[in-house]
Amino acid sequence: MKKLIILFGFLLALPVQAAEGLVSIGSSHDVAKTVDRLDKVVSAAGFRVFARIDHGKAAKGVDIALKPVELLIFGKPKAGSLLMQSQPSVAIDLPMKYLVWEDAQGLVKIGWNEPAWIAARHGITDRGKLVQKMTGALRKLATKAAGKE
Repeated sequence: MKKLIILFGFLLALPVQAAEGLVSIGSSHDVAKTVDRLDKVVSAAGFRVFARIDHGKAAKGVDIALKPVELLIFGKPKAGSLLMQSQPSVAIDLPMKYLVWEDAQGLVKIGWNEPAWIAARHGITDRGKLVQKMTGALRKLATKAAGKE
């Protein structure tokens, strides 16, 4: 029993991952400015921005208080289409998205799904170089928009 209590205490001390496959970094800017900056750097890198969704504004419209949270949906058909050739089900996770939110401490975060996690989720094993390139690009663009580059 004592070992079980110690094990339980150890498990409680481990950091909790918010969502499997989600990567996040902090931003030096507020949510709206961060998404503005993401839109600019993503577009400049040749990605197409499909939509910007302000969840906070939508919640306010139905009288629900919500800290600022916005979603930027973007992609490059040249990359996404190759993944879909390997496994059409990956389309549920495409186009790519950046989620920007203010956490309970008032810190702004930029989050995105890790391309390797997406590929593994859909059993894609033949696009390693593409997944690696996507991983680097997503981190580079987020870092630049966050004001950390």
